[in-house]
Amino acid sequence: MTYTLMLVVFVLGYAAIAFEHQLKIDKAAAALVTGVLTWTLYIVASHHYHEVEEHLLHHLSEISSILFFLIGAMTIVELVDAHEGFAVITDRIKTTNKVKLMWIIGILSFFFSAALDNLTTSIVMVSLLRKLIADQKDRWFFAGMVVVAANAGGAWSPIGDVTTTMLWIKGQITAGAVVTDLIVPSLFTLLAPLVLLSFRLKGDVTRPLKAETADHYLDPTTPFERNFVFFAGVAGLVFVPIFKTVTHLPPFMGMMLSLGVLWLITDVMHRRKPADVKHHLSPLGVLQKIDTPSVLFFLGILLAVASLQSMGQLGDLAVALDEGIGTDTQNGVYIVGIIIGLLSSIVDNVPLVAAAMGMYETTEAGLFMQDGTFWQFLAYCAGTGGSALIIGSAAGVAVMGLEKISFGWYLKNISLLALVGYLAGAGVYILQNMLLA
Repeated sequence: MTYTLMLVVFVLGYAAIAFEHQLKIDKAAAALVTGVLTWTLYIVASHHYHEVEEHLLHHLSEISSILFFLIGAMTIVELVDAHEGFAVITDRIKTTNKVKLMWIIGILSFFFSAALDNLTTSIVMVSLLRKLIADQKDRWFFAGMVVVAANAGGAWSPIGDVTTTMLWIKGQITAGAVVTDLIVPSLFTLLAPLVLLSFRLKGDVTRPLKAETADHYLDPTTPFERNFVFFAGVAGLVFVPIFKTVTHLPPFMGMMLSLGVLWLITDVMHRRKPADVKHHLSPLGVLQKIDTPSVLFFLGILLAVASLQSMGQLGDLAVALDEGIGTDTQNGVYIVGIIIGLLSSIVDNVPLVAAAMGMYETTEAGLFMQDGTFWQFLAYCAGTGGSALIIGSAAGVAVMGLEKISFGWYLKNISLLALVGYLAGAGVYILQNMLLA
């Protein structure tokens, strides 16, 4: 009974998030209520209160590490933005042609994502888009493609997506093989929708006018400060995966270290300036701009998915897939991979991949060996399938919060493009395997 009731609450909460604009209820409120209600149902039905509490605290450690990572990345990006650091890139992008700009933004996002990760990349790219495109609806189109590009770029890099990182850390895939085997399929995931959009997009974008306030004339940041903070910020973000690889500490620790160092740098840089100017250029002032509702939305949705993982619904789903289709043949592996990818656009890809990792052992040879077809295809599908819906990936959720894109708008305008890209990339991977066999 509770098992079904939790699913009902999850579906209703999901619907409230999807129709937030029609209901006039913020998605963060719906997500928080859903997250807490599903756990409440779980603990009321269970007589092992301590066990449920342990499950919750175990999930909370993972969830809070994602939230701290998100807050750190957002603060660094806002800090670079406050110093007008993104001018380093935006001043070099001269074109206003929609098609050319879409290709530039898509390819930038793709390679940024492999070096940083899809979540950080989406936050950085949304800041860039605000400097390049004035019209909100135009910007939404570009932001939607940033989600597709960031997820595609994250799938072929061991540090680009949480699920790829999980498989890499646990030894199912190796860094070298995932890059060489998945870069071409991932690239097609982006190229297919970009080619389709090239026929649809017409005209130019209008650039936003630069706000020249009195403060700006009195005490602008110098070109040196702008460039220094930009490169220090990017170096801080790139440092995160390196720190993780060397120390094996969670990524949020590296992000907090980068934020702390950047905080020290900016405080020293502006120490002689008047207090009001210094405030706008320090993390203290910037922290007020952080999109807190997005962080709370993340908390709610991750709590809700975690409750389904603990109660067993997601595990049962993985077992049902395995029994219904079977993974003893290559074709079975492809079908299961594609379905897991599409499911990851509805529920978070992390617990789905975790369930698959728990179900299958890494073998010496065959489909399940290290760098075998199953694990690589799982990395590709779980990384890119989430683009089909805006709340199917961390990148999508971040963009949705930052740009206030509605679930329905994304579904109508981007989902089909993302799906075409996803299937194109999957097809390329399968073809690649056939040619190498």
